[in-house]
Amino acid sequence: MSVVWVFPGQGSQRKGMGAGVLERYPELCARADEILGYSVAELCDDPVRLRETRYAQPALFTVNALSFLARQDEGGRPDYLAGHSLGEYTALFAAGCFDFETGLALVKRRGELMSGAAGGTMAAVLGAEPEQLEELLAGTGVDIANYNSPEQVVLAGPKDELDSLSGRAPGKWVPLSVSVPSHSRYMEPAAAAFAEALDGVRIAEPRVPVISNVTARPYQAGEAADLLRRQICNPVRWLDGLRYLMGQGVRELEEIGPGDVLGKLWDVTRRHPVETPAARDSGGAFGSGVPARDSGIALGSAEFRADYRVRHAYLAGSMFKGIASADLVIRMGRAGLMGFFGAGGLTLDEIGQALDRIERALGPDGAYGVNLLYGFDEEGLERETVDLLLRRDVRHVEAAAYSRVTAPLVRYRYSGAHRDASGRPVAVRHVLAKVSRPEVASAFMRPAPRAVLDRLVREGALSAAEAEVAAELPVSADICVEADSAGHTDGRSPYALMPAIVRLRDEEMAAHGYGRRIRVGASGGIGSPEAAAAAFVLGADFIVTGSVNQCTPEAGTSDAVKDLLAGLDVQDTAYAPAGDMFELGAQVQVARKGTLFPARANKLYQLYRRHGSLEEIDEKTRRTIQDKFFRRSFDEVWEETRAFLAARRPGELARAERDPKHRMALVFRWYFVHTIRLALRGEAGREVDYQVHCGPAMGAFNRWVAGTELADWRARHVDVIADRLMEAAAGLLEARLRDLSKDG
Repeated sequence: MSVVWVFPGQGSQRKGMGAGVLERYPELCARADEILGYSVAELCDDPVRLRETRYAQPALFTVNALSFLARQDEGGRPDYLAGHSLGEYTALFAAGCFDFETGLALVKRRGELMSGAAGGTMAAVLGAEPEQLEELLAGTGVDIANYNSPEQVVLAGPKDELDSLSGRAPGKWVPLSVSVPSHSRYMEPAAAAFAEALDGVRIAEPRVPVISNVTARPYQAGEAADLLRRQICNPVRWLDGLRYLMGQGVRELEEIGPGDVLGKLWDVTRRHPVETPAARDSGGAFGSGVPARDSGIALGSAEFRADYRVRHAYLAGSMFKGIASADLVIRMGRAGLMGFFGAGGLTLDEIGQALDRIERALGPDGAYGVNLLYGFDEEGLERETVDLLLRRDVRHVEAAAYSRVTAPLVRYRYSGAHRDASGRPVAVRHVLAKVSRPEVASAFMRPAPRAVLDRLVREGALSAAEAEVAAELPVSADICVEADSAGHTDGRSPYALMPAIVRLRDEEMAAHGYGRRIRVGASGGIGSPEAAAAAFVLGADFIVTGSVNQCTPEAGTSDAVKDLLAGLDVQDTAYAPAGDMFELGAQVQVARKGTLFPARANKLYQLYRRHGSLEEIDEKTRRTIQDKFFRRSFDEVWEETRAFLAARRPGELARAERDPKHRMALVFRWYFVHTIRLALRGEAGREVDYQVHCGPAMGAFNRWVAGTELADWRARHVDVIADRLMEAAAGLLEARLRDLSKDG
């Protein structure tokens, strides 16, 4: 059971607070006296000064911090830390972000600046919904300062405006005895001045996740100074933070410091689950649970969220060549979400280095996964990648581009499989299979082929016991239906494909009698709340996004590509040959606007189909390709390709030297590799040759966020996209349910 330790803020101070802990830590009290210029013990016994912001804040920080040290001495460790307003500084101190002296100096300056913002006041409203108050306040000079619980909101602003609203506000109106409009627009000058105090202060990354009042999410690397500045003039989203913690499995809150206000807010919030009668766990259109905000509906499968340890039934899919980067995966993991690292096209050393970073950042129990691409040669990179993933004990893979179930994939899935105490089969590794054809989906929904299991047992790759358990479990318990997606795609319609795969799942479940239900998710084309909502209505247990995550600060591609993506509309993509399956005619979906790559790639494929060798191509066309497409000669490209094959694939080199058509294919395939490199590097002057895998979801997202702060891709953090899409989709469906209820 997860636990959060929380620290109260201003308003919890009282005469005599700190009795017992101040005496326990005399050295720290002496340091506090030096920093403050007065006795903190005397201050805590002075009810008059404790009512003043400049004195109340450092007194509370000192008492909270020493109370934390005393609680720490008793043993135990929280899974999360949080503090209400001022209490957030104690949470950061407890997480090791700064020492006691630094925290107290910051709080002292904060209190001085905030106490200077006179001319306003605050009032609590009890028993009113936040949405009602937001509508009431529109166009006024009053702001919501605290979202404390489903039954309590605090307002801040000029006293005369608050007085004029008191008779019109829903719920019970309780004026607060304060002269400072905290956490409102009127604190912006104080926030700007406080930014100067934060300059030069080193704030380390939290050793335990700390929930921010501003975002209601864990602090991310490098955000602390900005969030502490914004906290002064932005509302405290305590309610959202509590719901986030509940969604993370936190079941116990321990309040450390004077009073019990935060414990009461926790109890009230737990009595108000955000769930409607339509929400259910049966795998239909909606699931039950706690969404990030007050949408009323938690989309998708609650079992999925629990198994993957995520807040939303939502994953960030892999994008090859590390575009789904370690930074992207880390950001998702720290936000209580999950992403798959884009291992496709990388060397084993590169994958290993990325895993090092991810594991250091997220810890041994971090939620993350790695992409595993289908390999035509089971003795090649696919097998070597599985060896690496097993050595590193990676528990989740996203299996992509598979046309059949392979031995390396089976080995990964069932390594460590066993029976629990009750005799039920258990797999410790999880395969999320991306499929766009029913026959491939069916293969993943069934147990591994007996012949493959027997072979792996003979080779010593699986034990007999593991193979026995494998016979009772599907190769994949999570099937992701891939519609019209970026990169490799069959261009399927989700409206036809999703229902077909859901029915297929039901048939396979009935045929095999599994103890747990196979879940079906959706991907491809999801770039707007409407698309996400439609996926869940079609029966998705979860969704996986792709294209939209490529246009984020965390994506491992160039700023030039992100600029290009941020300017796309829904019609600005096209299909081109896939470089890795060039001879087969497979296609990828790529960005069309601003690049000539789709046209040039299709031209190369047409030439390959018509000719038996490079020498057969007419001189004018040869010159165009060499001068404009490649910007180097065929001979230069072949020499580079020959050197690569001699070191990595001597058999293929021998074939190319015997077969001029295969040699032509390899020369043309060089262009596909080269154009990816140009895009990843953002090479200036070569924009027309950028190969950027992208689906129409990117254009849909751009249209949705036009005119908002997310119009700038630099603000589109992957976790922000996840939250915004899921919250807006839930809101759409909730509104539709209300409309249907009225119509009925």
